[in-house]
Amino acid sequence: MPIKSFRGKIAGDGTDTIALHTSNGRQGYRITKLEVMPSAFTGDQVGIFTVNSVPFTPTTTVDFSNQSLIAVALVRTGNLLSETYTQDVVFDNVIFNQDIFLGFKNLDAAIDMNYHIELELVTLDLNENTVATLKDIRNLDIAI
Repeated sequence: MPIKSFRGKIAGDGTDTIALHTSNGRQGYRITKLEVMPSAFTGDQVGIFTVNSVPFTPTTTVDFSNQSLIAVALVRTGNLLSETYTQDVVFDNVIFNQDIFLGFKNLDAAIDMNYHIELELVTLDLNENTVATLKDIRNLDIAI
């Protein structure tokens, strides 16, 4: 299936939206790759980058039981002479057909976060379309 690629930069404690919704909901997506990197490497930095199926406010808490959480990356950098940049990413193999929402929460220095995300296009039949849409609606109701 075709892959769509998106990239951008989120300011510290900020959010971004990737518009994916269509009028008929027959096109679904699944995350195949998520890469994040600070815009500047200055001293010790820690941050949490999250991808959700509903609008949210970035926080310092990650809850894997949250059904709207699609992916998360913990970003850690240190003094480049003695520590290396590391990231841990967790994916939830969910197919969605609505917009997705990205957020970044600083835990240390005020930094911006670059992101690159690849989504696999999945054609949904009527039943899959209905399930994906209802799931997003249910998660939206819970988040409000």
